[in-house]
Amino acid sequence: MQRSTDRMLTTHVGSLPRPQEVVDFLFAQDRGDSYDATAFEEALRRAVADMVSRQCEAGIDIVSDGEMSKISYATYIRHRLTGFEPGNVPRATPADLDDFPEYRDRLAAMGATPKYVRPICKGPIAVKDAEPLRRDIARFKQALSLSTLSGTNRVEAFMTAVSPGTIALFQPNEYYPSRETYLEALADAMRAEYETIVESGLLLQVDCPDLGMGRHITFRDADEAEFLRNAAMQVDALNHALARVPADRVRLHVCWGNYEGPHHRDIPLAKVLPVLLRVKPMALLIEGANPRHEHEWEIWKSHPLPADKILVPGVLDSSCNFVEHPELVAQRIVRYADLVGRDRVIAGTDCGFGTFAGFGAVHPAICWAKMRSLAEGARLATAKLWGAAAVAV
Repeated sequence: MQRSTDRMLTTHVGSLPRPQEVVDFLFAQDRGDSYDATAFEEALRRAVADMVSRQCEAGIDIVSDGEMSKISYATYIRHRLTGFEPGNVPRATPADLDDFPEYRDRLAAMGATPKYVRPICKGPIAVKDAEPLRRDIARFKQALSLSTLSGTNRVEAFMTAVSPGTIALFQPNEYYPSRETYLEALADAMRAEYETIVESGLLLQVDCPDLGMGRHITFRDADEAEFLRNAAMQVDALNHALARVPADRVRLHVCWGNYEGPHHRDIPLAKVLPVLLRVKPMALLIEGANPRHEHEWEIWKSHPLPADKILVPGVLDSSCNFVEHPELVAQRIVRYADLVGRDRVIAGTDCGFGTFAGFGAVHPAICWAKMRSLAEGARLATAKLWGAAAVAV
């Protein structure tokens, strides 16, 4: 995994706004409707190539495929594993939104909540189809090979995959006798996807909102101790699945939900950090730009970052259409660098910009403006941390 050795590197959390053509295919696939598989693949190929090109043009160093082939970062997995069936179990709403029912209902009326088939575990979990992952990797690597933009700073590429705990968060269990056995089965099944991504030469990013958002959704009615016990169990399951994967080839993303809400029920980072720091992945992508969590940069004063970890703090808010000023981005980066060391920070985003297909708080054009601001802010931070000469290199 590349580090910010001579300048501040940039990345993001993974998902990017999908073209409507791709969104339409994804929903047809998810509903089980008939569709033209060849046309779908061609649309994905064009979309991934465009996403890679746009990231390079914006100045992003560590790029993704934008999660173009996934209807969401969490529920795509039902097409790759056995045991899941569509169901009608109601989704728990975030506790913070339920505290403001008028606002919650307004969001729903405006269509500001994602629509997708609700999978439920009703049978044994196992790998069903590895071909979608192989196609994702081949499509992404083709796009990377075609991206020969003059002056690009691209240094690395990553692909996302959902964590066992997050699968359990979004896909209720009606088959396994306990949450623990469900997590164990999920970890065993996800091992192949994690290892395949790393063996392809890409970095693996595991998405773990279960360690943050899970508190005010799945465990909204539990006490804090119960949530933390389960979070520890989820970390154990993830580490088990990553047993044969080098830590320095893996990133982990944790967040509290990529939606514009009050978020006053978010568990503080300080409470979950002892569990979070037990994860195997080397890089930790943690929210740091939105109004509920920006202040938590100071936690690294009292909780030293372990020597085997690097930090990828969010310096862009992915839930609003403000384009952060590059100077603000630089200030945020420098705060972290001053605490943990400049070579142990990579500038990132709070969450994705296309978490669910067809749904996103940030307009696509504004997403790319924010990315350009991220790159410019990283250049300003480089000048502050390495000196002006480093920017010219």
